[in-house]
Amino acid sequence: MKILQILRRKLSSSQIRSTATPSLSSPLFYRHLHSSSNPASFGVAFDIDGVLLRGSNPIGGSPRALKRFYDDSGTLKVPYVFLTNGGGVPESKRAKELGSLLDVNILPLQVIQGHSPFKQLMRRFENERIVAVGKGEPAEVMSEYGFKNVLSIDEYASYFDNIDPLAQYKKWTDKLDGNQSSNSKHIALSNDPCSQRVAAVFVVSDSVDWSRDIQVLCDILRTGGLPGKDIAHQPPLFFANDDLAYQALFPSERLGMGAFRIAVESVFNAIHPAALKYTSYGKPNPSVFKNAETVLMHVLQSCHTNHQVDGRKQLFKTLYMIGDNPLVDIKGARQAGSPWFSILTRTGVFKGKENHDDFPADLVVDTVEEAVDYILSKECIL
Repeated sequence: MKILQILRRKLSSSQIRSTATPSLSSPLFYRHLHSSSNPASFGVAFDIDGVLLRGSNPIGGSPRALKRFYDDSGTLKVPYVFLTNGGGVPESKRAKELGSLLDVNILPLQVIQGHSPFKQLMRRFENERIVAVGKGEPAEVMSEYGFKNVLSIDEYASYFDNIDPLAQYKKWTDKLDGNQSSNSKHIALSNDPCSQRVAAVFVVSDSVDWSRDIQVLCDILRTGGLPGKDIAHQPPLFFANDDLAYQALFPSERLGMGAFRIAVESVFNAIHPAALKYTSYGKPNPSVFKNAETVLMHVLQSCHTNHQVDGRKQLFKTLYMIGDNPLVDIKGARQAGSPWFSILTRTGVFKGKENHDDFPADLVVDTVEEAVDYILSKECIL
């Protein structure tokens, strides 16, 4: 059988690397996760786009693969998370969407999106005016994290007459007024967006209207958060990820947030005396993998309510990262080091016959189902 041949090769290969760990928890997990006498010595992180899904379509046998992590009653046996640079909706909503598409029970704790680290900045900007950029529900995402004074860039731009010189040609913007949340409308009425300084900008997900968003971001960033006013100190700018491209439904890759960041930076630096300052999150940043270790450890602790699992003593022997992008998933796992073991699938960005030259994975497989076969065989969970 193909997977057993792969297993024998990998077990004798010097490519196999070892690893280390830390701990986030949710009491909701207690009634969903499997209790056994011995804590699991491994965990799994799945990328989503190009590994489990293409658009909203499951690929690579992903529903069957994930079901193998549950027992017959639907109780989780193996701690795993979704580690994606995507986003645009709250983790709670994304968990429901994934559960429906993949036909398994998924809780918000298991979903780590590119913008999930933004919640760590809540105390700093909790009551400040911030602008959230991107598709989906960027303002709702930030509000759910605890930010109290948020406007999406759609809403924010709508308060400035003529800020987008091309607006008259964009027929889709006629629908925006009906899509504004009641929370955002209340904020807008109580604090005039045109006179309140923007303290920070968060690019939560991929920009829908590059021309408008680049124009408005340059207006905000060049004037200290007051479009139309004099040049001033740049407010902080945060990107949820720096992916240049990703695999969507179209056969070839689509430009991602990293491409948008390059465009913003190029324009800003051409018209402003000082270079753009920004912070990018998401894979391959090692901190993302460290946080995933923390989440997985608490999932593990939730699995074993019968006895205490000490995160300082109980370390994972192996953490598996299953991804389709060598420059993001595999590079990130390699940089994170032990105990991460990288598995590269051919269902997304990567389609090569051999391993990637610059960022070779520990294992290359055709599909996520084959990756799960390998993991469960190696860990003697058949």
